[in-house]
Amino acid sequence: MRCLVTGATGYIGGRLTPLLLADGHTVRCLARKAVRLRDVPWASAAEIVEGDLSRPETLPAAFADVDVAYFLVHSLGRPDFEVADRTAATNFAAAARAAGVRRIVYLGGPEPAADAEVPSPHLRSRAEVGRILLDSGVPTAVLRAAVIIGSGSASFEMLRYLTERLPAMVTPRWVRNRIQPIAVRDVLRYLAGCVALPPEVNRGFDIGGPDVLSFLDMMQRYARVAGLRRRIIVPVRPLTPSLSSHWVGLITPVPNAIARPLVESLIHEAVAHEHDIARYVPDPPGGLTGFDDAVALALAKVRDAQVETRWSTASGPDAPAEPLPSDPEWSGGTAYTDIRERAVDASPAALWRVIEGVGGEHGWYSFPLAWSIRGWLDRLIGGVGLRRGRRDPHHLQVGEALDFWRVEEIVPGELLRLRAEMRLPGRAWLEMRALRADDGRSRYQQRAVFLPRGLAGHAYWGSVAPFHAVVFGGMARNIARNAEQAS
Repeated sequence: MRCLVTGATGYIGGRLTPLLLADGHTVRCLARKAVRLRDVPWASAAEIVEGDLSRPETLPAAFADVDVAYFLVHSLGRPDFEVADRTAATNFAAAARAAGVRRIVYLGGPEPAADAEVPSPHLRSRAEVGRILLDSGVPTAVLRAAVIIGSGSASFEMLRYLTERLPAMVTPRWVRNRIQPIAVRDVLRYLAGCVALPPEVNRGFDIGGPDVLSFLDMMQRYARVAGLRRRIIVPVRPLTPSLSSHWVGLITPVPNAIARPLVESLIHEAVAHEHDIARYVPDPPGGLTGFDDAVALALAKVRDAQVETRWSTASGPDAPAEPLPSDPEWSGGTAYTDIRERAVDASPAALWRVIEGVGGEHGWYSFPLAWSIRGWLDRLIGGVGLRRGRRDPHHLQVGEALDFWRVEEIVPGELLRLRAEMRLPGRAWLEMRALRADDGRSRYQQRAVFLPRGLAGHAYWGSVAPFHAVVFGGMARNIARNAEQAS
């Protein structure tokens, strides 16, 4: 089959694509920027096309000659995510119908109860997208999953950080609501298996693992699998989803804009009411993956730095898409820069290893308190903060998140360019280069660029400029020192 995967830069799409390729299918990936998929291990095996589901004129080439189209995108984190997802689904359905696509496959969430007093906007939107695709005129399979347990998923990261960092906690009463979590490997198995569904199948399927638990149960069982003491958890009534999401945003790497709709969806019970999918995609011989096994597999991948994709792989809703302008006079003639250079008594290869290892657990090589405070301030105003960390401790790919930066460009052994995703009155980049010196040693070159937006942008640069000697100067000095020590 020729399969089209939308959302290939995201958590599920980035894992499904290599699975479809391994099954022998031809895979085309739709991305707003093709460069975002340049460095993934399977890039040379798939066809990458540029397009945007919010712009229908960009879609015909992506859908041409496609047999099965996967809708795996969402706008969670945007204030208007319901409108954005409705538009994307409508355009996707129209393009699939016009191109003669034979099958649509969509991964959504559990249906909110019809009598729910306050339906979750997240689940309401997921259900609406499913209805749009089912009514498209193209046979559609809607897979409805609750909490997905896998290394790097937003739900797993919330569970992991809350349990590991809080030996005792006060929680909302709805942490006792029943949930049927499912391992990411089983989700992917169902998604890939839907390629072979008969043409008359046009319906939704509930998918879930073998365990029905509460979120409270999930935290206690996570603690047991992770070798932690039993957690003290006291559910109370007053904690609203809004208050809970702020708490989750402070404790976990998941920012408030994403944590809130996820938390709001937990007020509804999410239990599979049928298992009809097994008639078309049989369960594996050993059965579906249980919760404890799913947690153990996810923790092993985190420990061994083998996390293929993470929730933060997809760009944030407010992240600028434009690359660093080549014209320094762009933005009304103002581009603030901070440039540092140092001679390094080490090879360019040794220097590059330090550069590519920046961020995450390694930190930023200068004034850790200042970086930490900046990260906390960003979280308090709704930004992503520093805790997104790294997917891999040693290697980076274009497009992935690195603390509150996004990797915009890599020239292996030479250049790392990061684009800021923290809340700023303007746009910012940080470049680090490893250059070969004439004497066989190397030179480290570092450049920070800030393009201000309005008077607030100019005031911001003026307020932080006095600290650059400490932060950026110390960063250049310590990166050079670490390269020399490693060499």
